[in-house]
Amino acid sequence: MQQAIDIAALPHLDGGATVVILTSKWYADIVDSLHARCVEVLRTKGVDNIVTHTLPGSLEFAYAANEVVETNPDVDAIVCLGVVLKGDTYHFEMIIDECVRGLGEVSRRARVPIVNEVLPVTELAHAQARADDDEFNKGIEAAAAAIEIIHWRRQSKV
Repeated sequence: MQQAIDIAALPHLDGGATVVILTSKWYADIVDSLHARCVEVLRTKGVDNIVTHTLPGSLEFAYAANEVVETNPDVDAIVCLGVVLKGDTYHFEMIIDECVRGLGEVSRRARVPIVNEVLPVTELAHAQARADDDEFNKGIEAAAAAIEIIHWRRQSKV
């Protein structure tokens, strides 16, 4: 069951924040829609520094996230946006498994939140539905998760 995010209820990040968005070049129209809604919500809630990098695919997200945290110690969160479509081989499983494992490893080691909104789908229509220009767009969820974890992290340091 889909649930819309109440954007008004999200905390405002006073003092700004830096969020890096990693996108996959595959299924660019879908990923662009996720990205647009993500950026819109991040800006609405006080994220003042958004940097986007487009990568060859989702498999490269863990490497790129590691490079981001190694070269930019001020990053507050990383958001990964992509689509992986299941085909006739095990390529799908390998990509998704390594993407999730790798991002988790980087996040824990670097102590930087990484939001994984890579859509693993069996039909392209499923990804398109999750990227529609409506309140259920997964880019909104990605932004909400980034905002909430940044806010929580700042509050937990007090």
